[in-house]
Order: sequence, then C-alpha cells, then structure tokens
Amino acid sequence: MSASILVVEDEEPIQILLSYNLESEGYRVRHTAEGEEVAGLVADERPDLIVLDWMLPGISGIEVCRLLRAKPETRDIPIIMLTARSEEAERVRGLATGADDYMVKPFSVPELLARIRTILRRVNPDAVADQLKAGDLSLDRKTRRVTRATRDVNLSPTEFKLLEHLMRNPGRVYSRAQLLDTVWGHDVYVDERTVDVHVGRLRKSLSRGREVDPIRTVRGMGYSFDERFGRH
Repeated sequence: MSASILVVEDEEPIQILLSYNLESEGYRVRHTAEGEEVAGLVADERPDLIVLDWMLPGISGIEVCRLLRAKPETRDIPIIMLTARSEEAERVRGLATGADDYMVKPFSVPELLARIRTILRRVNPDAVADQLKAGDLSLDRKTRRVTRATRDVNLSPTEFKLLEHLMRNPGRVYSRAQLLDTVWGHDVYVDERTVDVHVGRLRKSLSRGREVDPIRTVRGMGYSFDERFGRH
C-alpha cells in the first residue's frame, strides 16, 4: 500500500501545491489547515509522515509536534516542518522539539519530495518501492515500464498512472471522482465517463486471451486492483 501523508498547512496555495505533487508521486494525502484537527486525523488513520507548517492559526506547528512526540502511539511518526523562519536558532528549536527535518519557505518541491522519500525509505521502505509486483504483472516507476509475464504492456501516461495508483492500494475501491482527482488532477475538468474509457483500455492492454483481469469493477462504487490477483 502507498504511504499516507498528512499535510498540515493553512496557506491554501501551498496546501494545493503539496497535495497535487504528493498525489502525483503516488502518495495518499490528507490535509488540514488547523493544528487542533491533527490529533483526530492521526487517530482516524495513522499517517506514514506529516508535513507540518510552523505558523498555524490557534495551536502552532511546534506545539503540535510537541504533543505528538509526547504520546507513545504517535512519537515515532516522521515530521517535516515548514516555516518562514530561517534563523539557525529557530531551526534548532524545531529539530529539538522532535521534527525529523526542516525546510524554509519558499522551498523547492523536488527537494521536499526527495527528503520525504529519504525518510520513508528509512522507516517504511515498502511504501516507496520503485517496483510494484502482483502475480505476473510488474510495474517499474523508474523506467515507466509495465510487463506481464514475458511481454511488455504498452500504456499511455494516463493509463500508467491509473494502474500505478490502483496497484499501490490493492483491494481498495476508488470511485470515479477519486480517480479523476488523483490521476487527472483537481484543476482539470474531465467527465467521469472518461475513467471508464481509460479503465477499459487498460484492461485490454493488461489481459489477452485467457489472462485474468487484475482490475475489479465494484458496481455502484468504482474500481479496485484485485488483491487476490496472482494468488489463484
């Protein structure tokens, strides 16, 4: 399953920027602008990493970090702090509170993504694997190559991203709207029927002859990658 990242940021443009880029990398993203909501979100689903803004309305990011580190069940969740404060003393304060890393705004998105990958490789290496495999199906994120048994599967960029997202979360059912947001993006208007068209093309490319279809249609809900695929 792909890594889950919680973004705690009250500046909407930065929140949108982070969510879009993280989802494009295949992460599952939740976000909030309120420090007070973090404890509840973490209790609902423990994230693999938190991107936490220092300056939040109400409770500050520093205090959120301190509270998370004080509880046994959350003390080891990796935290990257974002802040406009560039002074060395402030960086030391953030790290001393328990943050794993620290980035000053304006920050480089590629650098932030690289730091996230580095931390996740250390604490949860399966979540950032370059290769996804299920049965005789293999997807390589670095080479952008998909193979089934001994043959190459030629996919469009959109079909590749769709398959990657489904394979990262086997068994999880995604609605058409969720797939549109993740694969096509929040700012692109595409009819939900487009998802059906791309899933149909993906199926034809993946399964030939008597090969088992790895994509499952859940009537009235959406699509999922069959978690039983390759186990039959």
